[in-house]
Amino acid sequence: MLPHSFIASLQGLPGFDQEAFLKAHEQQDQLTSIRFNQFKPFIVEEHANFKELAPMHWCNHAYYLKQRPLFVLDPLWHAGAYYVQEASSMFLQYILEQITPHPAPMKVLDLCAAPGGKTTLLANYYHNGLVVANETIKPRNAILVENLTKWGADNIVVTQNDPAHFKAVPDFFDVLMIDAPCSGSGLFRKDPEAITHWSEQSVQHCSTRQTRIVEDSVDCLKEGGYLIYSTCSYSLEEDEQMMDHIASMAGMKNVAIDLPKEWNIIETYSKAHHCQGFRFYPDKVKGEGFFIAVFKKEASSTSGYYDTKSSTVPVSKKELEILSHHFIVPQNYNFINHQNSIIALPQLFESELNALINHLYIKKMGLTIGEIKGPDLIPAHALAMSTWSNLPYQEMEIDEATALQYLRRADLHLPQGKGWHAITYKNIRLGWAKLLPNRSNNYYPNEWRILNY
Repeated sequence: MLPHSFIASLQGLPGFDQEAFLKAHEQQDQLTSIRFNQFKPFIVEEHANFKELAPMHWCNHAYYLKQRPLFVLDPLWHAGAYYVQEASSMFLQYILEQITPHPAPMKVLDLCAAPGGKTTLLANYYHNGLVVANETIKPRNAILVENLTKWGADNIVVTQNDPAHFKAVPDFFDVLMIDAPCSGSGLFRKDPEAITHWSEQSVQHCSTRQTRIVEDSVDCLKEGGYLIYSTCSYSLEEDEQMMDHIASMAGMKNVAIDLPKEWNIIETYSKAHHCQGFRFYPDKVKGEGFFIAVFKKEASSTSGYYDTKSSTVPVSKKELEILSHHFIVPQNYNFINHQNSIIALPQLFESELNALINHLYIKKMGLTIGEIKGPDLIPAHALAMSTWSNLPYQEMEIDEATALQYLRRADLHLPQGKGWHAITYKNIRLGWAKLLPNRSNNYYPNEWRILNY
């Protein structure tokens, strides 16, 4: 039952139809949508869960499923071949296509990134750029690291910082995504328990917090850069009033976006500055409640200075020779030694990565290749998850039952072999195993294993 105070707060908002809205919330059937990782292709038609797919208007590679499967029992979900994401939030891709239709190598910040859905979309869209995913809360940051490792992109840096810390890198990012923490009313259909936490006081609290997040982080956006602001809330205080607040900040101007009327996404305009934003209602679109707006930073008042002096330790000539002995080392990466692991970082963003390392708390960066012990390379799980094609060691294709055993980190009975193997399912890598004369060792990360299924 939706609170009367909540329904009352929506009266008069653009696109709100009380009868249709309440009916949509009474329906038990919920939409399930996914987005494929185009850099980990597989034959979709051969997958039992994807026999009937309906394409999404505003996001390519994204589809609606006829029914929700048990994703935890799908090896390809664990392998990062697709991401389960709420449909309305994937409107972000349409926004990106409008503001940066042919993106050069850009720097992008997803400020409130966990669990990682928007980051994976950003990483694929800006695949030749650098994407920083930040999450302040430690447990949520761990989930973010897991999801982004499985996604396999090597152009992502994960940080754990307060938004204000990004003042240390002024005029740095081309795109700033703020999917702000909110009162969550747009997700009441998916999470009925969230209804019990909603109150007018929580809306005010969230609005105050959103204001601080925007004000603390906007300096890191460069002149000419774009701020994308979104929430999963219907509240005026968190949406239209926040648009007016952003528009009142020095140098910030709302960006108008055209979209097809038949999508039934509601255009909304703020009272003071007449800023355009978009409201998603579940009685009008195939998706949950969502709000999004775009702004451009037309002038900057900061110096733009940040320290780019390197503080990383490059691999030795011998270490690089050992890497080259095991596989063809890509030429457009720098290789550093960090906490006994070899990490590959894009050469194109060397100075920018140095700045991030100098000023922020880094949880993950680039691609962790593994650890060198003597003449051997002990491969990292991230290397198996990567989208790199030429990897060390052989691959071993396994069936679904064996794949699930592998993902449970259970004992395996694999065909005879010797040494390290990348375990694959439907030609997508799941991780590493080491084959010995009388057994095989399962190297799937223990903290990510399937439990209780």
